[in-house]
Amino acid sequence: MQIKLASWNVNGIRAVSKKDDWKWFLDSTYDVIGFQETKASLEQLPKSLTHKEGYESYFASSVVKKGYSGTAVFSKIKPLNVEIELPDPAFQGEGRIVHLEFEKFHFFNGYFPNGGAQVVDENGKDVVGEFLRVPYKMGFFESFFNYAQKLREKKPIVVCGDFNIAHQEIDLARPKQNTKNTGFLPIERQFLDKFVEAGYIDTFRLKHPGEKDHYTWWSYKTRARASNVGWRIDYFFVSEELKDNIADAYIENEVLGSDHCPIGLVLEF
Repeated sequence: MQIKLASWNVNGIRAVSKKDDWKWFLDSTYDVIGFQETKASLEQLPKSLTHKEGYESYFASSVVKKGYSGTAVFSKIKPLNVEIELPDPAFQGEGRIVHLEFEKFHFFNGYFPNGGAQVVDENGKDVVGEFLRVPYKMGFFESFFNYAQKLREKKPIVVCGDFNIAHQEIDLARPKQNTKNTGFLPIERQFLDKFVEAGYIDTFRLKHPGEKDHYTWWSYKTRARASNVGWRIDYFFVSEELKDNIADAYIENEVLGSDHCPIGLVLEF
């Protein structure tokens, strides 16, 4: 039996649904699809965006700020249990996690926090501190890690989404220029080191070891996609108990419509 999973940061589900590349979703036959950065609450969405024939949908929306963050999962497979957000109240309210428990694994779809802007002086010029949201970001990751580890005692973990971190130099086009930018800070990369050391497998890197120029996000501001100056910050990780079940992992970089592209994972049981 194969289970095919996909993940895509759509950068606004209402906006992307008006573009030609929304056909990717309309034609999709994936068993489970995770969206990040949906930027909408359920009452803002027409039925055409919350329903897909043959699927059940589960949405997590930001309650602290409208049009911000948000995640959703569409699944052909009926889950045993559904949770929205992490259990820790300190990291609730932004709609960043949809967690489905399936028979064979726990599935997390996550839009992990961005490090935010840097603290600057009163004139808005000189940097005087760290990035505003990095402490929250690292706390969120730690809370997620602890919860996943607890659940993993009884069942393997699959987690997908926008991690907002490029792990290694191979995972972004210009590593040297970004060592002091959020998304490639040592403290952020160290979390992914810890994650991997704890037995979580970067499925794309497992299937494509040492391959360069594979990215999942490109800046709109610099029109970076045309020249493939990108970052690989979207992942499928699985706990090592599922290593032998990984049949394929890939990036669908031909799909436009967002500043991110979809990624896929195929598990065999």
